[in-house]
Amino acid sequence: MNIQTKYSKITACLDMAGCPNRCKHCWLGHFPNGNLSEADLRFVAQQFRPFTSCLMVDDWYREPDFHDKYKERWELCGSLSDKPRTHFELLSVWRLVRDPEYVKWLSSLGLKSAQLTLFGGEKTTDHYTGRKNAYREILEAIDILIDNHISVRIQIFLNQENIDEMPFIDTLITKLQLEERCSEFDEKFSCFIHQGSCDGENEKLYHIRVTPEEVRKIPKQLAEYTLKHFHKENLIDVFGQTEQELYQTLISDNSTASYVTDEPVFYVDSRFNVYPNITCTYPFWRLGNLKTDGAEKVLENYAKSRSLAQSVRLNVPVCELVKAQGDPTSQKLFEKSDYINYLLNTYCRSKI
Repeated sequence: MNIQTKYSKITACLDMAGCPNRCKHCWLGHFPNGNLSEADLRFVAQQFRPFTSCLMVDDWYREPDFHDKYKERWELCGSLSDKPRTHFELLSVWRLVRDPEYVKWLSSLGLKSAQLTLFGGEKTTDHYTGRKNAYREILEAIDILIDNHISVRIQIFLNQENIDEMPFIDTLITKLQLEERCSEFDEKFSCFIHQGSCDGENEKLYHIRVTPEEVRKIPKQLAEYTLKHFHKENLIDVFGQTEQELYQTLISDNSTASYVTDEPVFYVDSRFNVYPNITCTYPFWRLGNLKTDGAEKVLENYAKSRSLAQSVRLNVPVCELVKAQGDPTSQKLFEKSDYINYLLNTYCRSKI
């Protein structure tokens, strides 16, 4: 793509305040929290604006509404964006249980459903969220949301370490009467289990990634909720193939790929480094820095696949990635695209 040609749409997400959690499943990775100003957000928008006919701006990509001035920043992002914005179904549990005005504000924006994450019981959820009292706050958040007619969707991250706690969550859902309580205001409760992509912090859990054996242990109710959420017929369609099966398929795959699109989403960290929204913000995905390089150079690097990761994916066949980094005997489950990204990231790491 010619850098002088405007992109149809650019979405720029600035990590202004960071996140209160340090989740062990986080595909974005762990980084120190920043404290960027509204002037910094305006600067990011100003940098990207000349290169698109539709700019969308967000002040977060880890925890929404974490900053105390969340209302003002929502309004600012709206004024800097070219189309109306709707609030994501992701929200800040940390803020929800500390700020009575927050849920009222979410309701005023028309939020109808919100997603919360569990890993098991109290000890396990606190451990994987990386914050004491996270489990208790999630339960409190459920009540706050339902009391304000916002339905709940429970996301459960599964691995070999917490599989035996799935019956506890299954019982908890029934005990809290989540389906019945949401239906009282004509909304639907939903729930799903998955394992997440194998990148960021979750890549460190590769050794306990689920196999078909763990999937067979998922309680019936949780399995039914999961299939309904993903519109699948069986759980293997949700969790993917074994690494062994993918290895055998991809070892003869000579294809390469470009990650360049006409509507890119960029993550801008607290130091103004820019990464494409594909996987974790690893150094080998870095496109440049808005302060030192400017958006034109960053976008040129993106368009010409100059980051190490983009270059490798564009020039190194999948068969070479799997040969170098894959395990032909592993029973760990992956979706194909997630597995290729895992191979790509581990391959790039071996080259730096």
